[in-house]
Amino acid sequence: MPSIEENQQTWDENYEWAKQGDEWSSSWGGAEAQWVGAILPRIHAFMPTGTILEIAPGFGRWTNYLRTYCDRLIVVDLSEKCIKACQQRFATDSHLEYHVNDGKSLAMIPDNSIDFVFSFDSLVHAEADVMETYLSQLATKLKPNGVGFIHHSNLGKYQQAFSIVEQIPSDMRAEIVNKVLLEPTHWRAPSMTAKLFEEYCDRADLQCIGQELVNWGNEGLLIDSFSLFTPKNSTQSRANQIVENLAFMKEADSIERLAHLYAIKSKKIGS
Repeated sequence: MPSIEENQQTWDENYEWAKQGDEWSSSWGGAEAQWVGAILPRIHAFMPTGTILEIAPGFGRWTNYLRTYCDRLIVVDLSEKCIKACQQRFATDSHLEYHVNDGKSLAMIPDNSIDFVFSFDSLVHAEADVMETYLSQLATKLKPNGVGFIHHSNLGKYQQAFSIVEQIPSDMRAEIVNKVLLEPTHWRAPSMTAKLFEEYCDRADLQCIGQELVNWGNEGLLIDSFSLFTPKNSTQSRANQIVENLAFMKEADSIERLAHLYAIKSKKIGS
């Protein structure tokens, strides 16, 4: 289970950040191709806007694009190393604000101040208690018609299957998990699900308005969720719509092929 302490140690001490996190976009042909082809189409309706809050930006892979869609961008990360990297990378941007938190707290964010909340490819490592705590605070941080888009784990959907896997002798487990039963989990939080996210929203007086359940680096398991939410009385509020998208990685393959075709010759893919 990726605890807050394990996440902090991983991103502050263990991970080298050789390509500023862009290495995780290689399946899409680079960070720019992933942003334009996969992320922006899912959130363009909510930007540009006034104030964006990005949770867990890492070395600024998505901050680099979000900063052009708002008047003010607040980034919060539990890793001091990541926040320092963002401060250096975006030193010329006067409208960015940076905070190191404890992995749960948003106390530094004023109430009723956020138009759009964003987190992608980071909170998939956050367990259910972290997600519940964040959502309970976001209910007060969002403006009345604010919207959030959070990429989180749905691995808990397969908890029973993974419980069976845990009973397999360790020397046999890797081969069986990878080739027969289940595919790699990419360090997803096993306690979190899309259903729990919807429940946590409801408890916090938020409305979950859309969830896209996707595979990630595998063919058959919907281990991730992209969840949209807004205050219950928001003009954006509606009944939750859930879509299961097992073609997500095929989408990545298509974007990767086109990224190389349409890239500027002098511009390196992923830069």
